[in-house]
Amino acid sequence: MTIADRWLLPDGMDEVLPPQASRMEELRRALLDLYHCWGYDQVMPPPVEFLDSLLTGTGTDLDLQTFKLTDQLTGRMMGASADVTPQVARMDAHSLKRQGPVRLCYCTNVLRAKADQHQGGRSPVQVGVELFGHAGLEADSEIIHLALASLKAAGAEEIHLALGHIGIYRSLVEAAELNDEQESALFEALALKSPGQLAQQVNASVSDPVLADMFMALGELHGNASILGQARERFAGAPVSVTAALDQLDALYQGVLARFDVSLYFDLAELRGYQYHTGMMFAAYVPGYGHALVKGGRYDDTGRAFGRARPATGFSMDLKQLASLALASKARGAIWAPAQEDESLNAAIVALREQGERVIQALPGQRTGPAEHDCDRRLEFIDGCWQTTALTQETSA
Repeated sequence: MTIADRWLLPDGMDEVLPPQASRMEELRRALLDLYHCWGYDQVMPPPVEFLDSLLTGTGTDLDLQTFKLTDQLTGRMMGASADVTPQVARMDAHSLKRQGPVRLCYCTNVLRAKADQHQGGRSPVQVGVELFGHAGLEADSEIIHLALASLKAAGAEEIHLALGHIGIYRSLVEAAELNDEQESALFEALALKSPGQLAQQVNASVSDPVLADMFMALGELHGNASILGQARERFAGAPVSVTAALDQLDALYQGVLARFDVSLYFDLAELRGYQYHTGMMFAAYVPGYGHALVKGGRYDDTGRAFGRARPATGFSMDLKQLASLALASKARGAIWAPAQEDESLNAAIVALREQGERVIQALPGQRTGPAEHDCDRRLEFIDGCWQTTALTQETSA
């Protein structure tokens, strides 16, 4: 590598510079404080774990995203965390072993072998919450409400919430008694949103005409709240678990409308996270972003591999993406102090910093001025004391 190339970073790895780094830290603290107020305890999972623990119950998607390395002490394979959720599930099941509902939150760097096709980078800062030990609708509702509150805290003004329920597809697959190959083919057709391919796979795999029509309905049922009424008609005679899933979606919808001003969208063929989601799923979008800023849902029994199956629901976000929501900071700018040794000046600077003000003192011979350091005020000696005055465009030089 030549000297000219030494500044290059690996594809998908990015650095965070001012002022974005400050905004991320400000938002990190605001979100963790928000979660604390809701009763969530912060945890800090390790950056690397043994593979057989890290990938338990997560399917192949996370396996492909995980950087793998050999532990020099034991010779066992380890992986860098690509998703915090399985780690937190292990903590609840094995490390904490608390009884009753457990609320945990986190904010930590993760590393991914491939860039996310929607969000870009391979080194996101994952922030999120997980609620263990309660299988009821109330837990799912709390998670959705907290996700929306997180977006509001980040500065989102317009939010579009998409709701789905993986249980509907699972119930139909079970009722149709599909084998693994047939289920996989139907899954791919639904994921591609291809009516023609879906019809082809349904005709080839589903012999019951009533169930066949229900599978076809899955590919069509997406849109506003009227979808729920249409779904009840199209799924008449379906297993009782399908009706229960629709009831849950309706209750979640009503709960969101009562507390938040958001646009809601339903997609009953949304199969994201099919390998580990077990119930409701949601994603939240903000105009200007072509991907969801928040994703979550129910993933019961993930802790079974650690000897303690527990109901679980939660969501996660990328702090880097979330911080970009903010408009220019509304906080006051810094205060510019002159480069001189003076006890009264030093006392004034100390007092301002103790009040939370950002004070930048010039260094002798410094060529840059207050404007280059985002200062909007300056300290001046007026009437026998140091006072803060507004920094006008004329005086910023």
